[in-house]
Amino acid sequence: MDYPILNSINCSDDVSSLPKEKLSRLCDETRRFLIESVSKTGGHLSANLGVVELETAMHYCFSTPKDKFIFDVGHQCYTHKLYTGRRDRFDTLRKLDGVSGFPAPNESEDDAFISGHGSTSISVAVGMAKAKKIKGESGYVIALIGDGAFTGGMAYEGLNNCDKYLDNLIIILNDNKMSISKNVGTVPGYLAKLRTNESYLNVKQGVSGTLKKIPVVGKGISTLLVSSKTLIRRNIIHSGTFFENLGLTYYQISDGNNVYDCIAAIEAAKRTEGPVLIHALTTKGKGFEPAEQNPGEFHGVSAFSMEKVPDPDAAPKDSFSTVFGKNLVRIAETDKNICAVTAAMKYGTGLQFFYREHKDRFFDVGMAEEHAVTFSAALAKSGLEPVVCLYSTFMQRAMDQYIHDVMLQDLNVLFGIDRAGLVPGDGETHQGIHDIAIFSSYENTPVVCPANYDELVYWQEYLIKNHKGAKVLRYSRGGQESGLRDYKCTGNQYDLSENPGSDNLIVCYGRQFDECVKAQKELFALGIRTDILKLNWVNPLPDDVVEISKKYDNIHFYEEHVKNGGVAQKFAMKLLESGYKHGFKAHCVPNYAVRAATVPQLMKICGLDKESIVNDIKEKYEN
Repeated sequence: MDYPILNSINCSDDVSSLPKEKLSRLCDETRRFLIESVSKTGGHLSANLGVVELETAMHYCFSTPKDKFIFDVGHQCYTHKLYTGRRDRFDTLRKLDGVSGFPAPNESEDDAFISGHGSTSISVAVGMAKAKKIKGESGYVIALIGDGAFTGGMAYEGLNNCDKYLDNLIIILNDNKMSISKNVGTVPGYLAKLRTNESYLNVKQGVSGTLKKIPVVGKGISTLLVSSKTLIRRNIIHSGTFFENLGLTYYQISDGNNVYDCIAAIEAAKRTEGPVLIHALTTKGKGFEPAEQNPGEFHGVSAFSMEKVPDPDAAPKDSFSTVFGKNLVRIAETDKNICAVTAAMKYGTGLQFFYREHKDRFFDVGMAEEHAVTFSAALAKSGLEPVVCLYSTFMQRAMDQYIHDVMLQDLNVLFGIDRAGLVPGDGETHQGIHDIAIFSSYENTPVVCPANYDELVYWQEYLIKNHKGAKVLRYSRGGQESGLRDYKCTGNQYDLSENPGSDNLIVCYGRQFDECVKAQKELFALGIRTDILKLNWVNPLPDDVVEISKKYDNIHFYEEHVKNGGVAQKFAMKLLESGYKHGFKAHCVPNYAVRAATVPQLMKICGLDKESIVNDIKEKYEN
């Protein structure tokens, strides 16, 4: 496709220099480019299609990097990246050494702050705006935050610190009426009242309709008077809104997919004293009908054919998430105390099945992991059996709540930790490589890591029925490895695969077992005998695994987790305490940011793939 205007944009100032009448064409080209490009690479589609006009208006009215754009959650920054010199590399989106799908300051000075988790942008923007004031720097700080992120409490902590002197702070609320899953709670209801007030809409439509009838200049006047309509709304209808009570001037854009209305509102905000919140109503998936009809299904997509767009109603393929969700439905049929809790991830965690069958016991609390955990603690304290399903990367946000509200009271809560280990595409902010360090700090919390579906189903039911108190079941993103489909669960806390005469031991857990089994076979073909100790319970470590390991001269531990606080480190400490004096080497995810790449690429980078394992053990015999 041809993109003549978009191809002329290489920096923020190029947008500002465009004749204003060309901006709508730029938006059209940008939207077509995004659909075509993301269909080939995969990525976050519907969220980015909804904010093309907003981000175009931001670049028209401001100049990065002098002006700072802060994105929340961050995956809606594609238009910004196209306008700041990364268009020619967009075919590398979310690939190894390619363009990140999230703001990445190490990638461009136009990305002001890293962002991958929700509800953080206002706190960041307030801090940067204050810093500009202290240092006497010019320029604005603009936070673009979605309505879904407003279900997270940190957004309000940031709002609470917006003082009246921050005339360099503008918050743009992108209200598309949903996050990844449908928004829940009272905040979306409040926003709905703001955007659907009948009196305001009547005033707006009446003024706009009258002005547009004026020959020649009527349409232009209608656009330019967005700020006047806003003043009518503020003074007549929404005076005393929540945001204004916090000291922010509130503006609303009824059509956030109209670039000229967006520009008018932003220019009005720049003339306003003190901090401003612009409430822009947008359509998620705008311009691509399948995404408009099913924005949640097109939130994050794999590459797809434009000739055959994926059917969102097709049954989802099996994954650890769907197997977990379906099995939980079965268990809950006979155990009426079981509840399911998630944080805006009903589909991502496989809980849509539970929602359909046990709606009264399903709770989606929005993008609020801290609340999810404490809320579940209260359910457990009241005699129910909550199952909390969160992505590993987002569980990090609720560490204090787990320690203080669940663990200290030994409450009966099962944590289903999804996307554990290495995760493709989303890069360093979404890796599930810290959760074991959180949970295994406490010996009374079982942490179980199934390697395939059979083990997942067994241990899920076992933990619910046989272990009272906090417990954790962690599993990988996607499906089970093909080599482990027929591996049957033994119900043991560990499994030992022996080759008589071996003096090498591989210790592993979870899906890492697949790479280790493949390496064991290749080493055997080379005449090198290797045993595998597969841990099913990684916390507490089974009683006799250390004594079993002491008979080997060489122990290699392979772990999809950072070394500090991981299982390998704890295992090594127990070996040392037992008097072990032979070779032990921990192969873990390095303690630095993990880039966006496929899982096989990440495995290789981290030295956890079959080839690396073979080379590690073979090295002794070659020297």
